[in-house]
Amino acid sequence: MTRAMEMLRPMAPGPRPSEGMLRANHAPALASAQLSHPMDETDLENPMNWPLHRKLYTSFAAWLCAAAVAFGMTCYTIAIPQIIASFSFNASGSATYLPIGPISGYSVYLFGIVFAPIFTPHVAERIGRAKVYLVAMPLCGLFLLGAGFSQTFAGVAVLRFLAGLSGGPCLVLLEGTFADIWSAETTNTYYAFQALAQFFGTALGPVVGGYLVEATDGWRWTQWISAAVCGGVFLFGIGMSETYQREIPRRRAKLHGKVLEQDPALSGVTITEMLRITVLDPIRQVFMEPVVALCTFFVIFNFAVLLQFFITIPVALGSPAPAGPGWTPNQVGLAFTSAIAGSALAALIVVMIDQVTTGTLMKKHMPTFTQIEYRLIPAMIGPLLVTAALFWIGSTVGNPSFPPIVPIIGTGVFVCGVAMVIMSIIPYLFDAYPPAGTLSALTAAASGRLLFAGALPLVILQFFTAVTPKWALYTFGFISILTWPIAFILFRWGPVLREKSRYSTMPGMSAGEPGMSAGEPATGHHKTASRDEESS
Repeated sequence: MTRAMEMLRPMAPGPRPSEGMLRANHAPALASAQLSHPMDETDLENPMNWPLHRKLYTSFAAWLCAAAVAFGMTCYTIAIPQIIASFSFNASGSATYLPIGPISGYSVYLFGIVFAPIFTPHVAERIGRAKVYLVAMPLCGLFLLGAGFSQTFAGVAVLRFLAGLSGGPCLVLLEGTFADIWSAETTNTYYAFQALAQFFGTALGPVVGGYLVEATDGWRWTQWISAAVCGGVFLFGIGMSETYQREIPRRRAKLHGKVLEQDPALSGVTITEMLRITVLDPIRQVFMEPVVALCTFFVIFNFAVLLQFFITIPVALGSPAPAGPGWTPNQVGLAFTSAIAGSALAALIVVMIDQVTTGTLMKKHMPTFTQIEYRLIPAMIGPLLVTAALFWIGSTVGNPSFPPIVPIIGTGVFVCGVAMVIMSIIPYLFDAYPPAGTLSALTAAASGRLLFAGALPLVILQFFTAVTPKWALYTFGFISILTWPIAFILFRWGPVLREKSRYSTMPGMSAGEPGMSAGEPATGHHKTASRDEESS
């Protein structure tokens, strides 16, 4: 029994070669558990000292910005049959249910967002977060508005790519905004809440789109309503305050005619540094860092399989008998309410687990270095739900013995499992490395999952047709079994793997906090910068 209990504990890292390095790895320096901001804790302009109403307003405005971008991504998918008719796509002789062309309008939006984790940290460092939100929202809305008026599908595709490119920063900045305002003592808890923005927005898109398609018998209103949502959110958030705690002192100094000297930005100062940190290092980490490789594969698989459902569910439920039940667009859209319920349930479970682990395990003199392994507990449960749901859906979809509501409920269970993985793995990466490596690790996970999530829908219907939906989902189910041990491996051996990383032993780090340049104050801005890497 004692041996079994020991196996449930993370493996502590071994002794370091020097006392200074020992302090660097074992000092209570987890940025999400302390005020890792350059502003003084007593400064009234520090976002953590704002009145509650100001905190709630700014947080909710940022949350809505992220949800609006996610909404515009999937509202399109429910109208693909109408797009085929409008632009005279020819599917005859094809082995697929739908031609690839119209599906690409969904994928290019995701491909646009792929670039957001790469350029957003550099832009936000120079102008702050609030300006990025207030520029991104109207730009995204204008491109979606243009897509709705486009008379060629090429125009639709280009404008939707630009909408994703311009709106993507809202998804990237959301975590940074929450980290600026709220105490991060329970990282999984507040991440679970803000992560609901992308899940709610994504699931709500087809629900609203289904009503519009049925009411107008066309696809254009799916783009116009997405543009209207962006415009409404922009108007709501136009009064949001700046939260970035390097930008606030700069503005204050400028107001008094002074120039504030600050340490160089973590995201890089020169073009070469920027490319290294958010392009080259993420690629290197995927192949050289076991922790990043495992986390990236974990989120790529789950996110890609999740987003392909926004193509396959409308086909499965909208196809006439005998291929499907022949549901109307409105009915198909309502099927996605199960995704809303599943993500909400996941957030509740993650919060409960986080509160229990924070209230008990983390208070028993556990070394700070290994605390973050307990953020992985939801990711130990989520894959089991994912596998069960995939076999559940595969066995019941298109099966006349089961009504359509059965696979729809299974989809909700699947979303719950995926959300638990995302809400666990991303907060784990927040502190898996010192800030010097965190920025690159989060970029790898964010851009990687978006890239694959955009690519899979382009081939998913061919796959479903070639092997039948049942065996396609069974295949995903078998692959998902490979993800079961990942969270357990990271939980047990993560501390040792992270300790051996070059990003944990990079020269020039002070003993006060891992990843800080020599001479930088212990309350540096680095972790705040790394929070900019969270994305859809």
